[in-house]
Order: sequence, then C-alpha cells, then structure tokens
Amino acid sequence: MATLGRAALLSALTVITVASASVGGIATAAPARTASPLCQIADLLPSGSSAGLGYQCAEAGELLDLPIGEVRATQPSLGFDEVYYKLGRYTLGKDAINKKFDDWCEANGQEEAASALPDARLDDPSSFTCTVPVGQETPDTIAPMKTVVIGPGGVPYLTDGHHTLTSFYELPDGGPNLHLRLRVVANLSDLSPADFWARMKAEKWVWTYDVDGNEVPVEQLPSGVGLAKFQNDKYRSLTYFARDIGFAPGSIAFQEFYWGAWVRDSGAVDISGWDSNDMASYLSTVEAVSRAQVAAPKDAVIDSGRTAAELGALDAWNDGKSSSKGEFGKLSTPYSDNKPGKLAYSLQYKMGMPK
Repeated sequence: MATLGRAALLSALTVITVASASVGGIATAAPARTASPLCQIADLLPSGSSAGLGYQCAEAGELLDLPIGEVRATQPSLGFDEVYYKLGRYTLGKDAINKKFDDWCEANGQEEAASALPDARLDDPSSFTCTVPVGQETPDTIAPMKTVVIGPGGVPYLTDGHHTLTSFYELPDGGPNLHLRLRVVANLSDLSPADFWARMKAEKWVWTYDVDGNEVPVEQLPSGVGLAKFQNDKYRSLTYFARDIGFAPGSIAFQEFYWGAWVRDSGAVDISGWDSNDMASYLSTVEAVSRAQVAAPKDAVIDSGRTAAELGALDAWNDGKSSSKGEFGKLSTPYSDNKPGKLAYSLQYKMGMPK
C-alpha cells in the first residue's frame, strides 16, 4: 500500500476504538494500552506519515533512542554535589578510560566502556566502544538503564537518571543533542494531563517537593535536564555520598530524596556545623548521617510512609568494615591519590568553578 487516504485512516482508527470499548456488543473496560490507537495502525502508514506523534508509539520495555534535551524532568531539584563529582571525574579524572564512557555505556544498556580513542567524544559513538554491542543486551545490562514514562503528546518524562543526564548535558561533548537510549517503563500518552499526573503520583514516579519540603505544582517542574533548570538540594547530596555506608541503593525511585527529607525534617542528625566545601567537615557529616541511618529502627517511617528497611538501611555501618576500609574508606580518599574518592572529585571540581 503506497498511500492511505484520510477517510481510510479515520475508518481504521474508529474500528480500533470501538473494538477497545466493546466485545460482542457487551461494554467492557478498555484494556491497558502501551500507546494511542493510532499506533496500532502505524505499520499501514507510509514512511514519514506518522511524524508529529512524538514518542507516543513507544512501548513499555522498549529501549528508546533520543536526544537527552527532549526529556522532561519529574523532580524539581538535584544534589548538585553528585553532579559535581561526575563532572570532576569526567574532566579531572585519573582513569585509564574516561569514566564518562563507562557511564554512557552503562546508561545505554551496554555494560561499560571497552576502548576509547585518545580524542574520543561522547557525541561521536564511533570514537569509543562498549563491552556489550547493541543488539546483545541482557537483563543484567538493561537493568541499570535510566527510565522514562511517555506522557500526553508523546512527551518522554524521565523517572530515573536526572543526575546522570544532567552531567552529560553539562559536558562540552554532551549537551541537549547527545543521544542516549532510555528504557520505557510505561506509555501513558492516551491519558489526559490530569489523569497522567494522578497516575504518576500513584506510581511514585514523580517527586513534587522543593528543597524546603514544600509542594511543587507539576506544571512548575523543570522542562528538561541541565543544572540551570534545577534547585540544589544539599540533603540529597549528603545521602548520595552515604550510599553503601548507611544504606544500600535499590529499586525505589527517589530513594535519596526520602532520606534527604528525613535528614532535613526529623532532627535525627545535627548537620549545623557542616561545611560543604571542606573535605573533613563533609566526611564527618556523611558519617553522622550514615550512622543515623543504620541506627534507625527498620520499621521506622522515614518519609512518605517509606520505612528504613524499605529504603535500604544497612544492618551495620559501612557494612561492618572499619572507617579506613569499605565504601567510607574509598569516600575518604583524597584527590592526590591515584584513585580519588567521589567526595574528593566533587570538591576539586567545585574549587575550579567560577566564583
């Protein structure tokens, strides 16, 4: 079929809509859909005739390739110090292969970087390789990928990966046109905006609180990624560096935000003396936060009904290791070392930023 007339298209769309609403003349609930009815006849359309649909034909589970500048955010803030760590690692790094290629390969479902030319760039995929070629992904390599939900109009809403994509966005070889594959969690493009956001909240796929804990209307969430679009949540930064020291990161979306709200509101940790530009002060504050996470009863509600157990609180601080070992030992490693810690990279990067 070379072409499909407007009348035929509308007729086909009507058949699909009616079929979704009734079976044998008996009214039924419309089945769950992964895309709009129009997508069900996309194969009948000549190439290019479905332009303007956005990503509304993307199906749940699909690995969707897109420019990172096209995603919408589902949170109003970032822990800037986490982004500074990543940018420090990417621009001041001491790795044999720049960590940005590892992170891109992992986020793209391809495990890690295998090689990179001396002048390799993220925006030139031919200049580096990943250990898992496209088409040979496994459940294990797909699991760490960042995720999106397709909303009304075919707009992709990022539900995990704001820090990673923002870090890529800020790089000279990144920016809004950098391509990355994102895993589609659900396609809700056929919902009204009101129903879409109600579903997003019900599924806990959106974080609608600012750095002070005030509710942010969904209409005011950032239009995309990039540091300039977000508030800086210092509590979110603290809990990021407490990973695998006080809690284990898991599959709960916005996990560090729950812990951050607890640090801010519960009074369980005194962080009044914290200097976020001083290594010793930062380390001691992370230690205090992470020890409080471990000390919290497992059934204690941390925030929004989530318990310490649900949010991955460890049974023993630093997984039972001494302060010079384990994840806290790694975090304590200064920038002068051959393998600096995350905190050292973050502070080194901040030190070089314009005042």
